[in-house]
Order: sequence, then structure tokens, then C-alpha cells
Amino acid sequence: MDIRPILQVALDLLEIDRAVEIAKEAIAGGADWIEAGTPLIKSEGMDAVRELRRSLPGVRIVADMKTIDTGAMEVEMAAKAGADIVALLAISDDSTIQDALRAARKYGVEIMIDLLSTPDPVKRAKELQDLGVDYICVHVGIDQQMIGKSTIDLLREVVQVVSIPVAAAGGIDASSGRDAIFYGASIVIVGGNITRSADVTGSARRIREAIDHVEGAGASRRSLEEEMISIFREVSTPNITDAMHRKGAMRDILPIVPGTKIVGTAITVQTFEGDWAKTVEAIDEAGPGKVIVIYNGSRYIAPWGGLATLSCMQKGVEGVVIDGAVRDVDEIRRLKYPVFASSITPTAGEPKGMGEINVEIVCGGQVVRPGDYIVGDDCGVVVIPKERAYEIARRAKEVEKNESRLFEEIRRGRTLSEVAKLKKWEKL
Repeated sequence: MDIRPILQVALDLLEIDRAVEIAKEAIAGGADWIEAGTPLIKSEGMDAVRELRRSLPGVRIVADMKTIDTGAMEVEMAAKAGADIVALLAISDDSTIQDALRAARKYGVEIMIDLLSTPDPVKRAKELQDLGVDYICVHVGIDQQMIGKSTIDLLREVVQVVSIPVAAAGGIDASSGRDAIFYGASIVIVGGNITRSADVTGSARRIREAIDHVEGAGASRRSLEEEMISIFREVSTPNITDAMHRKGAMRDILPIVPGTKIVGTAITVQTFEGDWAKTVEAIDEAGPGKVIVIYNGSRYIAPWGGLATLSCMQKGVEGVVIDGAVRDVDEIRRLKYPVFASSITPTAGEPKGMGEINVEIVCGGQVVRPGDYIVGDDCGVVVIPKERAYEIARRAKEVEKNESRLFEEIRRGRTLSEVAKLKKWEKL
């Protein structure tokens, strides 16, 4: 192996032409090895490996077969198609791995074993080294990443029990790639953070520089809560609803001040037509990181206006969402404060004191509980169940990455239909 760390780029795409184009851009940014990812192999078969081999002379090609049976057969297929390294799953039976190793030695390729979803990955890594595999891949899968599991945490354990080269995969970016090398990985495998970037070469170059210079690695990481809030501020409400399978969006609720955004947890208010007492009292219970979410029951009498908005600002409340009317919009717009509502009216009600604070409500047709996450932007407002908030944030980020790449390809002259391969992937 080279002394310097290896940057392996995983092409988890569905079309050969896009895969080759992105691979060339990644190599220009410093990628060493190119991986035909499992989705690409499932979509295009061994032709994906053949085309990468033909288009990228001198570059090592990894075929991520994720083999769990018929080890020798699949190694032979990948080797004859032009792969240099073939990846199998660690949960395969020892007999499968041993047969794969015999085929690998026959056809002059190497074997990488992926620890994805292995029940006892540290123990299994030691066993795999004893069997004679060439590389161990510490891999926390996408769905596991979505719920907060970390490749780096597992890597630190695995490198203590093996001496063969270890690769780190699963959500790797510049920061975690640097940490992976710092903690003992020889190879970092990066997928979406390069391949779904609008600037593949630039993204590869940033990760290349990070893994070549590990100063500052190993620093304390953000909490999952901090990471989640940061992601919600980066992504759009369309990204989030896509991540939620087109669910979660409030109906008919739009920003009063375009260009503002809210991210926070809900303080809920159930009130009634013309009664603004509980909406104002909720301000006293709110604060930084909180969003007041109100069901008012009327589009014609406002429970909210300029004075309440100023009071919210003074408390540092993130924003307000109202299933109902708002008034004093000229004042609210001067304050540039995020208020979202379903209508505008000059008419206010009276503080009668009916209703409740911090109970389950329905706002814009969506159930909202105290503590659920609320994200609002120019496209509207989305409710994210608190139990799945981190997962949905991570999935929304993946949606954003994918759209960023598609936008770039359209900018280069392709149509959306061509980029999305609609005719190929339409349901028969």
C-alpha cells in the first residue's frame, strides 16, 4: 500500500455514464481508488465494472459485491470484469470467505470484508484477519447513521485487534475522514459527500487535504442535538418532506415575512376564535430554541400581532406558527421576525383565557405535540416527530446532496428527464 492515506470514492449511483463522469471528477480532486457501489452493480451488472476499468486505466477499481454466498463465483465475475479488489460481507459463512480467497488468489485480486451489520464486529474482524483477508472495512450503514451510530467509534475498537489495513466507510466527510486516519484507518471510503456534490472535484480535494493533514483530528464532536439543529438550518422544508415520504407539511400556512426561517421545538397552544390570552401567555413559557405553535380556529380574527411579536423577540423565541390569522404585518415585517400564518386580518379578539398550553393540537392539518421539531421557510412549515428528528435531519441532508448534484447536471445542459432517467425507471 501507499504510505499516504487512500481516498476511495464509492459510486452509489444507478447509471454508468454518470458514474464514469463523476469518477473522473473525483480523481481530479485526489481520489485514489474508485468503487463500483452496490446500487450501481445491481443496476448495471458487471458492465459497470468493465466500463470503469476501460475508462480509468491505472486506477484501482473496487467492486462492492456485498457477497454473502457463492464467494468464488462472484469474485471471479468481478475479477474478469476488471476489478482489483472485491468486497464481501463479514456475516458470510467462513466457507464462503475461504472460497472467495481461493478465487482471489487465482485471479490476482484482493479481498475486502465489510463489517456492515455484523453482530460482534470487533471479534469478527480478528477472525477475518486470521482467515487471510486483505482489508477490513469498518462500515456503519446509511440507515444506522440516520439514527446516530458512528463509524469512528467502531473504528477505534477494530484497529486495536487487527494489523491488516482498515478502511472506514459510512457518512465520511472531511472532518470524520481526518478523524478516521488519526485513529488508525489506512483507507477512507466516501460516497455522497463527494458524488452528490455540485463540485465533485472540489469536494474530493477538501477530503484529500483533510486526510493528508490530520492536525486537529480527534477533537470533541458535536452532540447529536447540535448536529441535528445545524442540519435543519441548512436544508429546506421540501428536503424534509421528501425525507419523510412527502409527509409532515402544514396546509395553507405560509411566511408573513419572506426570507425568514424557523427551527426549534414546539410550545403548543390550543385557543379559540377571538381569544388571544393563551397565545400571549405561551411567550412566558417559551425561550431560545422554541417555536410557539397555535391553533386559533379562525381566519378572520387574529390571536397575534405586532406587540406579541416584539415580546417574542425580547424572549429570544425562535418563531411563531399560527393556524389562523395574524395582524400588524407591517410591524412584523419591520421587525423581520419569523411568523407563519394562514391568513391576514386587521381584526383582533379579546383575552378571555380559554384554551390550553403544551397539549397535543392539530395545526395546518398536522398533529403537533410539545417538543416536536418545527421547521419553516418560504415554502411553508413542516412538523417532525421528536422521536425521529435526528434520523429525518440526516435523511433530508442526503436529499439535499442529491438535488445539488442534479442541479449541477441540469446546469451543464441536460434536461431533468435525462438526469433522472425517467423512462428507464418508470414503473412497468
